Amino acid sequence: MLSTATAIAAPAALAAHPYASGGGPGWWIVFPILWFLLFATVVLLIARRARRYGPPWARGGAGGVGVLGERFARGEIDEAEYRQRLAVLREDRR
Repeated sequence: MLSTATAIAAPAALAAHPYASGGGPGWWIVFPILWFLLFATVVLLIARRARRYGPPWARGGAGGVGVLGERFARGEIDEAEYRQRLAVLREDRR
């Protein structure tokens, strides 16, 4: 059982130390910041992976037309050769 002196002293002790039962001022902001950092880390990791491997629909290979377009863009072949080879590739599809 609590004595009368303890019952009187307990509220006085809490009044003297208002943060004894809480955590203190500003602790409420720590958890939202941690959640934000976790979310930002996940988003950054996903973006980094997508940038490294490219979009999912482009992972299967560029195909003949794509490779031909890349070679033309790099200047390995001229426009006449590009059009000639493109016509051959499109013929094969029919």
